[in-house]
Order: sequence, then C-alpha cells, then structure tokens
Amino acid sequence: MRAWSRKLLRILAVHPVVEGALPDWDGPVMVVANHISWLDIFVISSVRATRFIAKREIRDWPVVGWIVEKSGTLFLEREARRDLARMAEQVHEALARHDCVGLFPEGTTTEGDRLLKFHGSLFEPAIRNAARIVPVLVRYEMPDGSPCANASFAGEITFMQCLARIVRERSMVARIAFLEPVAAAGRERRELATLLHERIATRLEAWNTAPRTPRDPPAASR
Repeated sequence: MRAWSRKLLRILAVHPVVEGALPDWDGPVMVVANHISWLDIFVISSVRATRFIAKREIRDWPVVGWIVEKSGTLFLEREARRDLARMAEQVHEALARHDCVGLFPEGTTTEGDRLLKFHGSLFEPAIRNAARIVPVLVRYEMPDGSPCANASFAGEITFMQCLARIVRERSMVARIAFLEPVAAAGRERRELATLLHERIATRLEAWNTAPRTPRDPPAASR
C-alpha cells in the first residue's frame, strides 16, 4: 500500500511533507484525520500503510477503487445504519491483529478550511482494544503556501471531475501533521470525539493563521 500510494502521488505531482514526529506504530493503532479528498487515503498511507474505513462506492472507481480494495480497505454502506455494527466488528478484528485502521470521523469532505463535528460511533473498537489513536491533519497547498482548492472532493463533483482538476495542477504539496496520540482505554466515545476534534482543530487554526511559506517540493518526491 505504501508503494502504490507513493507511486500514485508521484504520477499526480503531489508532494507529501510530514510535520511532527511519527508515532510508535506498534500495537493497535487508529488514525483519525480530517477529510478533504479521496487523496487523503493515499497521502496518509504513503507514510504508514493504513486500512481505511471508506464508503462502498469507492470500490467502483477506476484504478483507485482497485488499489484501495486490494489494500484491505473496510467498506461501509453509509445509508444502512445497521451496517455500523458489522463495520465495528471488522474494525475490532483488524485492531486485534495490530493493523493500523484509518477513520474520517467527519463522515464527509470539506474544503479543508474548517472541521466538522466528529461522529464517535466507530471509536468503540479502539476502546475495546486499548488502542492508541493518532490525530492527523491534512492540508493541500500550492507551492506558494496558499490552499489548493482543486484537491477538494467536497460538494457536487464526480470522482473523474476531481481527478481532472488535480491533474491540471502542475504541482501540489500535501502537508501531513501527526499529532500527539491519545490512549483510548477507559474513555467514552463522546469524550474521544471531543478530545480528538480539539487537537486537530487547534492545529488547523494555527495553519490557517500562519503566514504563507513558499516551498519547493522535496527533490526525492519529484
């Protein structure tokens, strides 16, 4: 998954830049991130192979759907509330095997300038497995440090339209901030949702108010 993710990002001229120390990946780990684009899965997996929870429709997307299915993505029927119980059990089993599981608790995408409410229903498997939860913030930028709106998959847009907008960009930076992990053991789902939301929102506010910093993509990522 890491190799596929890195190759896809190179093809699309998306250059990942990691901020913060990488966490210890041993044991059961859940990654919780904001959600901007279908690219988020590959940006995070380029650093650490992660089994993301994703909507079932992604499986039918050209090329990308095949990659995420072969990488062990856990597909959720979003319109069927009863499917949450099945998904929770799958996540529990994956964490018990010490797989790294990824979750977008907003449940939808944004332009990346704000953070929506976190839904805590799928935090229960992390609590049961005494997992560590790693908050992650992703942001897409132009080389001058300004936000890259064309990476967003929010609103009424198809996968192919979003892909075409990304391809038209000559270069894009994907900033990934790995924040301080949270121990899930002994906590309530709502408590986790609030704590993780606060940590990611604090870093997002800092990014939004910081002066732009032009940067060149790392030479190895070109």
